Amino acid sequence: MNLNKMKGVVKMKLSILMDNNTIIDRYFAGEPGLSFLLEEKDTKILFDTAYSDAFLKNAEKMNKNLLDIDYVVLSHGHLDHTWGLEPFSRKFVEDVFENKINTKKAKLVGHPGVLKEKYMDGNPIGISMSRGFLESVFKLELKKESFWLSDKTVFLGEIPRKFTYENREPIGVVNNNGTEEDDYLLDDSALAYKGEKGLVIITGCSHSGICNIVEHAKKVTGIDNVSSIIGGLHLLEAKTDVLEKTANYLSEENLDFLYPCHCTDLKSKIKLSEKINVKEAGSGMELEFD
Repeated sequence: MNLNKMKGVVKMKLSILMDNNTIIDRYFAGEPGLSFLLEEKDTKILFDTAYSDAFLKNAEKMNKNLLDIDYVVLSHGHLDHTWGLEPFSRKFVEDVFENKINTKKAKLVGHPGVLKEKYMDGNPIGISMSRGFLESVFKLELKKESFWLSDKTVFLGEIPRKFTYENREPIGVVNNNGTEEDDYLLDDSALAYKGEKGLVIITGCSHSGICNIVEHAKKVTGIDNVSSIIGGLHLLEAKTDVLEKTANYLSEENLDFLYPCHCTDLKSKIKLSEKINVKEAGSGMELEFD
């Protein structure tokens, strides 16, 4: 990753529209959720929509137009990544279709499981919108397989669970064709961007395991070098062995930068920073990758 404005060699800009944290002296909203905007030369990708309409307000303050995006990518089906889709859809319908601002329909990308009902202790924690409504607003592209959104950016699809120390415990239950089963978040996925110095991995929550995600990204792209990672790492009150093995794995990647977001607690950030160049992240932040 290279903040390379002076050279003018910028191929992808990533804006943090929503995170749990905000950057000091930057007066943006924060909430337990995540939303990124990726801008390449010819492609705009909205990655997750957080929990409420707050990411829309942050985007407006950052002068980001979300009405001409090409893709809405959902990392997985949890409420803190998908419930902002409802106010975004409302805005999209009102501004695009009613006011005839733009007739282009964005593609909604994710794993097929992203639309399944999810519950925790009887309470809904999954996506709040029906497939039928979403199909009326977006073009659905729900696949288990990886596929490219642009020449540089790929949706990784279903992540193989290679490392047994990751994703060991379910989170609530998922409704699979009328049967409730423990939810191991098979719908959890991520993006990978082919940068000049290696892959940039962009995650939502990393329920499938950040190490598993990195391994799969290498396989999908055929690129072994990973330069940066940004997003949630699912390291909240992480067990000692999980945190230690994750830190060891990521340290061997020789990352330029690691931007832990959302579901990564202070203890984990401190541990990771012992071996990796950990950088602060928060709502309102903009990064540039070449």
